[in-house]
Amino acid sequence: MSDTVLLRDADEVLLGFTTALRAAGVTVTQDRTRTYLDAVALVGIADRDATRAAGRATLCATREDVERHDRVFDAWFHRDNTQPTLQPRAAQARPGAGLLPDDLGEGAGAADDDPLRAAASAAEVLRHRDVATLDPAEQALLASMFSSLPVRLPARPTPRRTPHRRGDVDASRTLRASLRRMGEPARIHHRRRARRTRRVVLLVDVSGSMSGYADALLRLAHRVTAAGRAGDVETFTLGTRLTRITRPLGLRDPDRALAAAGDVVPDWSGGTRLGETLQAFLDRHGQRGMARGAAVVVLSDGWERGGVELLGEQAARLHRLAHTVVWVNPHRGKEGYAPVQQGIVAVLPHVDHFLAGHSLATFAELTEVLAGA
Repeated sequence: MSDTVLLRDADEVLLGFTTALRAAGVTVTQDRTRTYLDAVALVGIADRDATRAAGRATLCATREDVERHDRVFDAWFHRDNTQPTLQPRAAQARPGAGLLPDDLGEGAGAADDDPLRAAASAAEVLRHRDVATLDPAEQALLASMFSSLPVRLPARPTPRRTPHRRGDVDASRTLRASLRRMGEPARIHHRRRARRTRRVVLLVDVSGSMSGYADALLRLAHRVTAAGRAGDVETFTLGTRLTRITRPLGLRDPDRALAAAGDVVPDWSGGTRLGETLQAFLDRHGQRGMARGAAVVVLSDGWERGGVELLGEQAARLHRLAHTVVWVNPHRGKEGYAPVQQGIVAVLPHVDHFLAGHSLATFAELTEVLAGA
């Protein structure tokens, strides 16, 4: 492999870092990215402090940007890693390997020769980690990976019919086309029922038992919200009370959106009254139409401090109104888990899909189920 190709691969790893930084909320423009690459090439990527300083000087505009830069930097370039020297571009020196974590287990030595493959391996490992067990640096890197989560909102058929390549024969359009040709045979036109986005309602448990997952679940809610238009996705938090956070999650920047949501939610890490809050949602919003025909996703471990009879009644009521009810439990995917908790036992008969929700990989499975709802 030529030195020029290796230099390009190193630049691609640095570009991956700027992409992660952009996802973390830092405004990284193309001009800043180009200046950053030039600066790192001059100082040499083996000098960790100089590389960090280059990023701070070229990619950051505020104190908040610097803080986010350092978090993502420590996650992207492993703090215990020995990095190679990157000489100035004019010299076209070989940058070598080892830009990313080398503690990837078996086969890590081969990955060191390909920094892009090492990045992919590290990301794949992180995708399957329990989000409640991550350290701050890993959480920052995981937050940057939410932007790559594929989300497609479900669709529902409408009574209106629209032109399409296949479907029923559209006799009126076909006849008009024939008349325009003075009665000569014309192309046969077809039509089918139009489709509209089905509303998605997310109910996120933010009680104390879910505190380790609340940040990731709200980032997931933000990602789902960003996939639709205004009104397509509604999000509420459940705890000791019901709080609507649809508007703050509509902000484009995920960190600002979560901060804005935190300002309006008064019961973070408090108790859990799922039955009462679910009833409040149905009384105030669901019965009036928000839940009718919608795909409703409840993200909760099912821990209930109140009576489980009320929770079961409201779950049955929700199931009658909604098109699909999905219950996401972060403990569902853990080894040895059994759905024996009273709250879960009460709602399971009224749930269409019971899914795990403890990692980015399980969030991807949820989005697949949601797309087909």
